[in-house]
Amino acid sequence: MTRILAYRFSAFGDVAMTAPVFREFLEQNPDVEIIMVSRKNFESLFADIPNVIFKGVNLDEYKGFFGLRRLANELIKEFNPDLIANLHDVIRTKILDKIYRRKGLKVFKINKGKEEKEELTDVWNLNKVQLKRTVERYADVFRAIGFSVELSHKLRPVSGQKEGIGLAPFAQHRGKMLPLEKSYELARILAQKYKIYFFGGGKKETETLEKWAHEIPNTESLSGKLNLSQELRKISELELMISMDSANMHLASLMGTRCVSVWGATHPYAGFLGFGQSENDVVQVKDLTCRPCSVFGDKECYRGDWACLEELNVQKIVEKIQL
Repeated sequence: MTRILAYRFSAFGDVAMTAPVFREFLEQNPDVEIIMVSRKNFESLFADIPNVIFKGVNLDEYKGFFGLRRLANELIKEFNPDLIANLHDVIRTKILDKIYRRKGLKVFKINKGKEEKEELTDVWNLNKVQLKRTVERYADVFRAIGFSVELSHKLRPVSGQKEGIGLAPFAQHRGKMLPLEKSYELARILAQKYKIYFFGGGKKETETLEKWAHEIPNTESLSGKLNLSQELRKISELELMISMDSANMHLASLMGTRCVSVWGATHPYAGFLGFGQSENDVVQVKDLTCRPCSVFGDKECYRGDWACLEELNVQKIVEKIQL
C-alpha cells in the first residue's frame, strides 16, 4: 500500500474539488492511500471516500517556519508517508515541501498555470481559450508520481427521492455575485413552481435569507441551520442547485447534483467549473470582451459598471431549469 500525504488548506471550493478526483483516482489505484491534510471544518467533504484518511489541522497552531517544521514532523510521525502531493503551492506549502525534501521524501506539486491565467484575465486579450480544468491539474500531480488516472467528468447522483431547488446567491467576492435584487427576483419566479431552499452562511447572509424566506411563499432558508455534513446531505436530495461560481457549485458536484452556475467577472475558461457539471448549465453575459478580468472575482471592475452581472437577465437562469 502506497501512502501519499496530500495537502490543500484553502479555499473551501478548491478543497472540495479535490474530493471527486481522490474518489476516481483511488478507485483506479486501490493499492494507494491518501492522507488529506486540510482545515478541520472540511472533514465532511471526504467522509465517504474509501482509502482517504482526513487530518484536520488548525494552522494558527503552526505559525512561521518553526511551526511548519513541527507540523511536518508530527505528520511524518503519525502517518509515515511514502510520497508528498502538494495540491496548493503557496508559501506555507512550499516550506513544507522543502522540509520533506530534506528528509528524503519525494515531493510532487500542482502546476496552477499562473502565467496562462494572467493572460486569460488580461482585459486586452481578445483571444480567450479554455484552460486545463483544475480537477485535471490535481490529477496531474498523481500522474507525475507515476499513477494512471482517467477522470470521468460525470456526476454521480445519490439515489433517493429528489425534491426542490437550492439557491446559493452569495459568493466571497462581488465580482462573482449576482446583484441581490436579481437573486430575489429569481427566487420569486421559481417559487411559483418549485420549493426553493436558500443556502448561505454567516450572520449577514442568514439575516438576508431569513427575510427572503419570510417574504416569498414556498421558500425556506437553511442558512446557519446545518453543519457541513447535513448541508451535503440536503444538496444530494435536491433536483437542482443554482449557485454563483462559488463553493456551493463544488458541493453540488460532490453530491452528484446538477448545478446551474452564474458567472460574472470569472469564467469557466479558467478551469473552475464544478466536476461533472455541464457547460450548457453555465449562465453568463457572453459578449463582453473584458471577461474574464479575474480568476477569483476579487478585482474591482475595470469598466466600473459591473456589466457582467448587472446586464445578466434572470430569465436566462429560469430557461435553464427544465425539471
